[in-house]
Amino acid sequence: MGMTQLIVLAIVQGLTEFLPISSSGHLILVPGIFGWTDQGLAFDVAVHFGSLIAVCVFFRFDIIELIRGTGDILTGDNSSANARMAWGIGLGTLPAAVAGLLFASWIAANLRDPRVVVMTLAGYGILMALVDRYAAAERNITDIRIRDAIIIGFAQALALIPGTSRSGITITTARFLGIVRQDAARFSFLLSAPVILLATIYEAVILITGNVAVAWDNLALAALISAVVAYISIDFFMRVVRVIGLIPFAIYRLLLASVIVYVLI
Repeated sequence: MGMTQLIVLAIVQGLTEFLPISSSGHLILVPGIFGWTDQGLAFDVAVHFGSLIAVCVFFRFDIIELIRGTGDILTGDNSSANARMAWGIGLGTLPAAVAGLLFASWIAANLRDPRVVVMTLAGYGILMALVDRYAAAERNITDIRIRDAIIIGFAQALALIPGTSRSGITITTARFLGIVRQDAARFSFLLSAPVILLATIYEAVILITGNVAVAWDNLALAALISAVVAYISIDFFMRVVRVIGLIPFAIYRLLLASVIVYVLI
């Protein structure tokens, strides 16, 4: 991978990982436009690690509360707000973790196709717009029950299908459950951290045991770029979603689907 490709794709990953517009859709479109080969597993590990750093830094105070909640659970106190949130994040992570272990390889081999991406981009974009327009907004993040977290967790598992968008499907589901926009996004991003961590560890193990030469300096640069851009992207989204909502991102998904049809299909 050349330096230009590395920088461009790291920026694309950072911009799109936490916006509800599908990072996988962009990482299929951009190389297709420039005629680049697949970026490879090592790049995926680096940019996922960068994304993880960004979400942990941005939501550092929430992460600290989740750690305290885990401590409460270990000491037998399941009644605190932090403990309930920790249970929610933990149980909500399980569907995507199990689905990833069982189906990730098959999905990568069979569904990483522009036609699939077009259908998921457009379909979930329309769903996102409808839910954001008509769903109630009467609950905040402290009202999320274990059942809600598990439902959102199953939605997150669907994001294994390219073009779905992890943040898009989980925020849409949280909105469907009546969570206000900003807290739906906040819970979505917190829920993403364990999944990104597990995916990074899984990919790193494959990379290390694969006996493949790795340019660690390039990977470090990709991780840094992805982390900085992802942090800016999260900050931008949290500001925009509170004021405007999800409709602009739904429209963007439809436009992106159209571009992919024109360029790649």
